[in-house]
Parts: sequence; structure tokens; C-alpha cells
Amino acid sequence: MNLYPINAGNFKLDGGAMFGVVPKSLWTRTNPADNNNMIDIAARCLLIEDGNKLILIDTGMGDKQSEKFFGYYFPWGNDTIDKSLKKYGFHRDDITDVFMTHLHFDHCGGSIQWNKDRTGFEPAFKNANFWSNQDHWKWATQPNRREKASFLKENILPMEESGQLKFTSLPNDDLLENSELGFDIFFANGHTDKQMIPMVQYQDKTICFMADLLPTAGHLPIPFVMGYDTRPLLTLDEKEKFLSLAANNNYYLFLEHDAHNEIITVKNTEKGVRLDNVYTCNEIFN
Repeated sequence: MNLYPINAGNFKLDGGAMFGVVPKSLWTRTNPADNNNMIDIAARCLLIEDGNKLILIDTGMGDKQSEKFFGYYFPWGNDTIDKSLKKYGFHRDDITDVFMTHLHFDHCGGSIQWNKDRTGFEPAFKNANFWSNQDHWKWATQPNRREKASFLKENILPMEESGQLKFTSLPNDDLLENSELGFDIFFANGHTDKQMIPMVQYQDKTICFMADLLPTAGHLPIPFVMGYDTRPLLTLDEKEKFLSLAANNNYYLFLEHDAHNEIITVKNTEKGVRLDNVYTCNEIFN
């Protein structure tokens, strides 16, 4: 097995929204804001090369939305999925599976693109299966008013219309062992219903793709919960459970949204689970 970080493009989000009720004087210590109160955010995806499978976890925002839409998110840098894939000798047509942790636009928008004459939408990975789960799919296609702006039908429905949509099994509790794609999945419901956190066994390490359960290293303190979470009290319990497992088992936490910290480990302290070490993907994957 080989692992590769795939940078789908950086953007910015409001720091207050990213940290909810936590005072700015606290969260700016780890996530400094610009004059518009915006903080740096990455869309760092993960590519898994395993035998004849080439699995891409999440796909970022994509590029099909309007200029007005992207104006809210201040894109920065030159990273794209295509550039990142090319760096490692791959093309998007090589991808066999696209695994979406959840269907918010900044995690799945790159899965769908305009067709050639811009009259409709089509899969951006023509040879891939697109993986979600049945409960989250229903949640996303029949959205509540809180999340409606994050579940964009043009990002979601073409997956089903193409015939390329597949669903993972659902666990009896919160952990699905040895899923259809060969890795374990931790299910979390605080951010959105049935978000999936892949746990990949790589050499002697467990690499956990943290998605929005832990957006950045600055979110490590348990009360540091995003304003975007639909069930913040549940997020507290899920973070505490997962981070305790991570500290006790030396998991390597792959941070999708942290623009400056790629992979971290955590440790138990008197104040709870805190940052232990910071690594680059090159240090862990090579």
C-alpha cells in the first residue's frame, strides 16, 4: 500500500464559525485570522494505492461553482487535484473509488464537473465508484434548513444518476471494521449525520482521516467545536472518545482542513488530550 496527500485547493473560512462559542482571544493562538476574521483552510485529500485499487478520500470544492460563490471563500494558492495527482504519476481517470466522508460542498464538490458543453453535470472521475452511506445520503438529499446551503444538489445527485454511487455498510455501534474498501470507519453524528472517518492501516501505523471531526490541530481541546456542527454536544462526546483512542493507541491524525499541520499525534495530559508531535506527510508516508 502507498499513501499520497492530494491538495484540492486552499480557501478561507470565518474563524468564529470555525470555533463556535470559543473566544477569539483563545483560537487565534493556533489559528491566526486576517483583517476579515478569516483563517487559512486546506482541502487536503488522501489517495490510497492498494493493489488494483486507487481510492481518493474527499475531493474538495471543485471548480464548477460561480465566481460569486467562490468569492465567499477566498481561494488561495495554486493546488488542484489534477496537479497533485500528476505529481505522483496519476490521472483522475485512474481513480477506482472516491470515498466521501460526508457530502458538504467542500468535501465532495470536486467529485462532479460540468459536461463538455456546460449543459449539465457529470462525474469528474469517470471510472470510479462514489461511496457514501445510505443514512447520510438521505440526510443530504432531504436536507434540514440548517445544512441546506452546504448540500448542493449539483454536487450530489449526478453521482446517483450516473449509476456510479455505492453505499458502505452501516455499523451496529459507531465503528465499521474492514469496510468494503478495506479500512475501518468511525461514524460520527455531531457535525452531520453519519460522517465517516476512515482509519487506514499503513505499515505499523493507523492513519485516521479526520475530516470535520477534528478540522485543525487548534480544535484539539474538547470544547473547541465548530459553529457548523448540527449537534455540538454530541460532537463533544465523539471527539473525547476518538481522541482518547488516538492518544492511547498512537494514531496518526491526518488533518484535512489544517493548512499548516498535515499529520499529528496526541497524548494524554492533566488538561486532557493535547498535541504531541507534528509531521509532514512525507515523513510518515515515505
